[in-house]
Amino acid sequence: VDSALKLSGATVCAEQGTTTEQNVADYFTANKMKYEAVVIDSADSIIKAFDSGRCDVYTTDASALYAQRLKLTDPAAFTVLPQIISKEPLGPAVRKGDDKWFDVVRWTLFSLIEAEEDGITQANAEASLKSQNPTIRRFLGVEGDNGKQIGLEPAFAYNIVAKVGNYGEIFERNLGQSSQLKIARGINALWNAGGLMYAPPAR
Repeated sequence: VDSALKLSGATVCAEQGTTTEQNVADYFTANKMKYEAVVIDSADSIIKAFDSGRCDVYTTDASALYAQRLKLTDPAAFTVLPQIISKEPLGPAVRKGDDKWFDVVRWTLFSLIEAEEDGITQANAEASLKSQNPTIRRFLGVEGDNGKQIGLEPAFAYNIVAKVGNYGEIFERNLGQSSQLKIARGINALWNAGGLMYAPPAR
């Protein structure tokens, strides 16, 4: 039985004035399920209410659920359900109008994703400089001048990966199974591994 169906008739905690409050209302209405909304004005207050049994379910952004679960008295006793009921993508943000900084941030993210796809890690980044693959040589700044258009040196992607690893390594370290949160990659996997993460080529 779909775990979501078991939620019919549940009391659901949601933070007041957020998209989450509307999302849960839409979800239960669309699936013709009854529920009782427990709308609370802050995440910390919701955790206290949920932990005390005031509501059966707590809904918010998926990544936040994993983080908030750590604040419960017995985190292991609670499960984050796999259903994603809305699209709430999270990513880096910059001040409006700062186009140069926006380009740097955007291509930093692209580089982290591209590095994972090309198999370049923090551990092998230096060795990859000797690769004969023209795509990798261009990406790492051995050939060409990819960084020039955004005001960075040719080896900017190499410098990033050598310091912090590729996208997958960063995800695993901070959000994945090696972290306290233990979030599955899911749609955050690369496009060629069933996910949505995709970067344009560095050219």
